[in-house]
Amino acid sequence: MIGRRGVLVGGLAALAGPVLAQTRPKARPDKSLSSVDAICAEFIRAAKLGGLVGYAVADLASGRVLGGAQADMPMPPASVTKALTALFALERLGAGKQFATRLLATGPVQGGVVQGDLILAGGGDPSLDTDRLGDMCAALARAGVRSITGRFLVYGGALPYIERIAADQPDFVGYNPAISGMILNYNRANFVWAAGGDLLGVNAEGARFVPPVRSVQVALAQREAPLFIYEAHAPIEAWSVAAPALRKGGSRWLPVRAPTRYAGDVFGALCAAQGIKLPDAGEVAALPAGAQPLAEDYSEGLEALIKGMLKYSTNLTAEALGLAASQAGDIAASGAAMTAWAQARFGISARFGDHSGLGPVSSSTPADMVRLMLGAKDSALIGLMREKGVDGEGREAQSAALRVFAKSGTLNFASNLAGYITAPSGRALAFAIFAADSPRRAALPLDQREDPEGGAAWGKRARTMQRQMIAAWGKAYL
Repeated sequence: MIGRRGVLVGGLAALAGPVLAQTRPKARPDKSLSSVDAICAEFIRAAKLGGLVGYAVADLASGRVLGGAQADMPMPPASVTKALTALFALERLGAGKQFATRLLATGPVQGGVVQGDLILAGGGDPSLDTDRLGDMCAALARAGVRSITGRFLVYGGALPYIERIAADQPDFVGYNPAISGMILNYNRANFVWAAGGDLLGVNAEGARFVPPVRSVQVALAQREAPLFIYEAHAPIEAWSVAAPALRKGGSRWLPVRAPTRYAGDVFGALCAAQGIKLPDAGEVAALPAGAQPLAEDYSEGLEALIKGMLKYSTNLTAEALGLAASQAGDIAASGAAMTAWAQARFGISARFGDHSGLGPVSSSTPADMVRLMLGAKDSALIGLMREKGVDGEGREAQSAALRVFAKSGTLNFASNLAGYITAPSGRALAFAIFAADSPRRAALPLDQREDPEGGAAWGKRARTMQRQMIAAWGKAYL
């Protein structure tokens, strides 16, 4: 799936020459092209981001570097990491890989009764949602099943259990849930409330099914802050919420830390609506030999999953795909396996502590990321990235001739973009722009990291700067 030409292996190694060698790049563009870098320097000054801004841009066909500044400075790649995760998963798992969720029985069905245990077996599908789980319940009902004689069990061992993706995030953010082989709704539960905090509830809302959730509960607390506190893990995931924050009705997806219990709870409610009676769910560490499938659900193929991951930047999808590709026992080991693969495949020196870019360990230079984009030019990656148009003034415009296929990466006071720029002439560029005010980010208290003061305005200025650079490169090189 991932084509690579020998001329591209070194990425940005020889900045003055037409052919790139396998050495570490130097962040100096050709002197004859420095006027474009001077323009970019003005965009950087105008953005007033503080911290560090680095970038690199290269001709896609030849690999020749056209410009750059501070391209050798290690910075947090954030969600740009997901582009590498996509390549890693495609090579290790194959583009047609599908993830299966199965209903297994340890005995036959007689008179509408399963003679034994019923097992909901997760296969590591990061896209499984309530509606698809409801369809499995409906299939069970169509097969005539009405009850079971044994236990109802949930299996999550297809992937290792990990309590959260990153430890340096607030407890309550939905983009930092637990991981296991049993994944439902990105391992999030939907907390809903009426104005004033009345009628608190938790559900697993889908488009067609809205089952209640018993395994996650939220109670009101008479405090101003923090907004949410995670009170307990077992046997119920208990949260408290600051009452003054609920003046208006609304909803919010909270992360789940016990995903097998959550999936079993939701499946039991969905089955009850179909007239199928199940006991409370338990957990099984290994699938019993000889268990027979009663119903199966399959995800879309891997390329479709990746396209959604790159578009919506879903952290759980990235970690699930990375763990499935590496078969490692935890995120750190899996990130190390992807790092070693990337170093061998693309000749980069970047380090990845996870597959989503959410955690604090990963670092990459803009030069490394451009080297990766050059090495992946014959892969499926460009067709899976989100496409946008940028006009000659650096504004996003759907009809613009200059097309950008890229992955963004956003953390508090960090904003990155890396990918490809194409023109109607057929010429194309590979680029990476990294911006990070790491001291400002590090100074944020934990409970302010979801939406820090000044963060939205900082990100808007960074994105404007990125588009301005892209427009300038388009005028100069395409």
